[in-house]
Amino acid sequence: MSTAIGAEVPGFQPPPAPDDPVITGDFVTLERLDATRHAADLFDANRGANEVWDYLGYGPFDDLDSYRRWQDTMAAGTDPVFYAMRDHRTGRIGGVASFLRIDRANGVIEIGHIQIAPVMQRTPESSEAIMLMIRWAFEAGYRRVEWKCNDLNAPSMRAAERYGFTYEGTFRNHMIVKGRNRDTAWWAITDAEWPGLDRAYRRWLDRGNFDADGRQKVALGTLVSEARAASCGRLAGPSRLTSTGCPSTRAG
Repeated sequence: MSTAIGAEVPGFQPPPAPDDPVITGDFVTLERLDATRHAADLFDANRGANEVWDYLGYGPFDDLDSYRRWQDTMAAGTDPVFYAMRDHRTGRIGGVASFLRIDRANGVIEIGHIQIAPVMQRTPESSEAIMLMIRWAFEAGYRRVEWKCNDLNAPSMRAAERYGFTYEGTFRNHMIVKGRNRDTAWWAITDAEWPGLDRAYRRWLDRGNFDADGRQKVALGTLVSEARAASCGRLAGPSRLTSTGCPSTRAG
């Protein structure tokens, strides 16, 4: 009797580490983090909004100098690799995010350290920034993009679902952050899911999907759900998943 040991992955080559100096979209451009160019804008944008640091392992920062030093430290590393989000409308920086836990040998990469100032929250700019990072990863050859967050962080949990990540479980007592327990929720998108999600992203970002005031006509969540339905042939939430994010047909 044969034993199931997993599908072969023919022709896989380790993808490159993130190294693009800029990643450009229609609403926003991602620029490799540089405290000289980015710290002042984002410090000002975060001023008076200490809650943006609640679920991060650092911050809030008392002054621009301390924040600039933190950005300098982050910009000097190779994992995580930080990008700043520059809004095309205003020309200013409204957030940062990073690629981290970069596992080239297995084609796995995470998007995290996401910190978006109030002025950029819930905008096409911030959404496109995350979509650009997901797209970069799959086009570079990664097989899996991960999203992890404190499972009490309801906005991050909603965002993961909205972008089409599949919830895979929660690691209990996973970390101690700022002296408090963190149970960490794990989410992921695989390369099998990516083509449908890419189409959903492109449809959502189309200028025709926004009215004169910048309000969306069709929600991203709706388009992502349609993409999943087309891929799986059903909308039901799975209890056991294949690499496509669809329910397994295996018994047990």
